[in-house]
Amino acid sequence: MSEKSEAQGREARGFEAHRADWIAREELAERMIPLIGRLYRTHGVVPSIHGRRLINRSPVELIKAHRFARLTGDDVLDPHKTFAVLESIDRIGPGAASIDVARLVARYDERGGSYDQAGLDAFLRAELAEVIDADTPAPTDVVLYGFGRIGRLLARILLAHAGNGSGLRLRAIVVRKGGDTDLRKRASLLRRDSVHGSFAGTIEVDEENDTILANGTLIQVIYSNDPASVDYTQYGIDNAIVVDNTGRWRDEAGLSQHLQAKGVARVLLTAPGKGAIKNIVHGVNSDTITDDDRILSAASCTTNAITPVLGVLDESYGVVRGHVETVHSFTNDQNLIDNFHKGDRRGRSAVLNMVITETGAAKAVAKALPQLAGKLSGNAIRVPTPDVSLAILNLQLGRPTTKDELNGFLRQVSLTSPLRQQVDYIESPEVVSTDFVGNNRAGIVDGLATIVDGDNVVLYVWYDNEYGYSCQVVRVLEKMAGAHPTVLPERQPVVASAEGEEAVEGTSVAPVPAGV
Repeated sequence: MSEKSEAQGREARGFEAHRADWIAREELAERMIPLIGRLYRTHGVVPSIHGRRLINRSPVELIKAHRFARLTGDDVLDPHKTFAVLESIDRIGPGAASIDVARLVARYDERGGSYDQAGLDAFLRAELAEVIDADTPAPTDVVLYGFGRIGRLLARILLAHAGNGSGLRLRAIVVRKGGDTDLRKRASLLRRDSVHGSFAGTIEVDEENDTILANGTLIQVIYSNDPASVDYTQYGIDNAIVVDNTGRWRDEAGLSQHLQAKGVARVLLTAPGKGAIKNIVHGVNSDTITDDDRILSAASCTTNAITPVLGVLDESYGVVRGHVETVHSFTNDQNLIDNFHKGDRRGRSAVLNMVITETGAAKAVAKALPQLAGKLSGNAIRVPTPDVSLAILNLQLGRPTTKDELNGFLRQVSLTSPLRQQVDYIESPEVVSTDFVGNNRAGIVDGLATIVDGDNVVLYVWYDNEYGYSCQVVRVLEKMAGAHPTVLPERQPVVASAEGEEAVEGTSVAPVPAGV
């Protein structure tokens, strides 16, 4: 056989081997899907891989989630190990929890355990002991007051999280009637979205009873101009949390109108609150929520994007001072074409101009992190894109660092810290804003863009100012309702040492491959 023929033979064998490996992975991923679904609907378990939820994922998406393990410096997560862990969790039958399968696999491998049923079951019973006999959270009714960009995304997320019916239950939407075809138009806007794509499921409209049936959830549409006059109890809704998406009222006096309505217990505002209202950034100060809090704010999208990053930097390095510049997608508050607007510059066409405007996000950070009060300034530039924004943090830290140290620290925060639901990290020379549409983190650090000069650093943090923010709102809702799932295994705090090594139990930091 010639040398050329031998080379062709090797290439053919290599091709077939890669195809066979892919098919085997795809088949195993297909076997995972009903198992993941049963865990979710029967036990209320939300499996994930480094914070990437596995619920309602296709086989290819599950394979991609396993490859994300490369960010920890490990090999691609072995799907056979994932499957074994999922089967074991199903046998054990824990209560509602958010379970990171990748972390469990890493811990089990560290102990040198073999994947036999008895050994794995014993290990997981110990790791998940906190939720083995946990009670199922009582259902909490949720009302969306306003059904714009954020309201509709909240509806999508709540419906996707409906599970077995415990926890948060979307019961009603309150809007001002826009004409005889209002209900159908509202349902159509829920069904189709120019930015976020089609609704994942089925929608039926009952105009006679003013209801929308979405994925088996019956949603009452209530028409009202006065929040205090609605009687929710006549629709079987009681002790509800009202999510005010209108932005019309942002102080306690205005939002208290909701509490005068029959069937309402608490109110959550999806905008920065004024006065003494607590502005909550989930993961940062969500532990300050108490049963006595009747009115809360989920702050703004920009505040949610930058506060977690600023918080971990201040804790590990110290933040002396800084400036936050946001490059923000245009919003419905602006005009499509030049027209009168009460705000400076916002009357100019949003789709034709970059518009310098103000932002309160830098000052709002201090409501979640009081130690940063007076240390940050901020401004914003609205740009002609419909979604995904970018915060540029120009900071002076309390001590010098390097780009590798700082990026390694933030990468580990995104993987193993208590803020991994809020902070994401990426290194790729090709990513642009549309790549982050639908990202469920509050903010995503762009590691390749990081600039470090001693104690002066510049960080670039992407964020889906619609979907990522809406996910944070839902997390606050879950906290208010006592329905936020216990996150297991417990996440370790990440502390950047002065020597430049991240001190995290049982982890190591390695370079992130480009293009992840």
